[in-house]
Amino acid sequence: MTTTTARPPAAPRPPAPGIRRPSHVVADSITMLNRNLLHMVRYPGLSLFTIVLPVVILLLIVFVFGGTLGAGLPGVDAEGGRAAYLAYVMSGILVITMAGTAGGTATTVSMDMTEGITARFRTMAISRAAVLAGHVLGNTIQAIIAVSLVLGVGVLIGFRPTASPLEWLAVAGLIALIAYAISWLGVAMGINAKSVEVASNLPLILTVLPLLGSGFVPTDSMPAWLQGFAQYQPFTPFIETIRGLLLGTPLGWNPALAVGWCVVIVIIGYVWSTVLYERKSVRS
Repeated sequence: MTTTTARPPAAPRPPAPGIRRPSHVVADSITMLNRNLLHMVRYPGLSLFTIVLPVVILLLIVFVFGGTLGAGLPGVDAEGGRAAYLAYVMSGILVITMAGTAGGTATTVSMDMTEGITARFRTMAISRAAVLAGHVLGNTIQAIIAVSLVLGVGVLIGFRPTASPLEWLAVAGLIALIAYAISWLGVAMGINAKSVEVASNLPLILTVLPLLGSGFVPTDSMPAWLQGFAQYQPFTPFIETIRGLLLGTPLGWNPALAVGWCVVIVIIGYVWSTVLYERKSVRS
């Protein structure tokens, strides 16, 4: 008579690197976010540049060109030109501030890719999504801080928004959403770049787009061939929505267009960055 012995249950296999439970992904994302925030504190040069440059542009435009440019706005006389132009241009400066943070994100991501830090993460039990999410969340927080400081400078030199508490809440939510969307593009550009120098230059196109929208002059003052692009590119509804919420100008369809563009940019940036990240992971 033969006897059989029951086999002990097999031990669960440890997850492969990059494959984590949802709770672990959240924990890993928080860890990577803390890493990026510490990096921002220890190396403040990039952060200061994203704040100082918009402030310099704001002061230069308002105090040097503001009187003349403001007098050209509809319903503004020569005496109130500078104050009127400050109110008009402030939303464009805030959007440029957010766009400028993408350069810092692309640079730090490229540094991680070229210096082997990301390759080291791939060998550890860390979610690959968390590595990218840490950069995105860190840059979003940095962008919100930068926008707050630039807005404070604007108030100090005479900017007087008329927004209600609910409108301020809407402005804060939209700024966070725009910063989040732009951060995904910055991450993708950083992964795609072959060097840190290229990564720092790629996001410059994002800082040019507000200039080709309604950030500094009304779109109807542009040549006819440029008006179509200026009116329908993503940054114009961003600017017009922030301007309308802060100053009470007509909003129209701009809030819906702004949110829609943010969703599109997040999808493009997320898919682009994850595909590039996985492709380079396979190659390594």
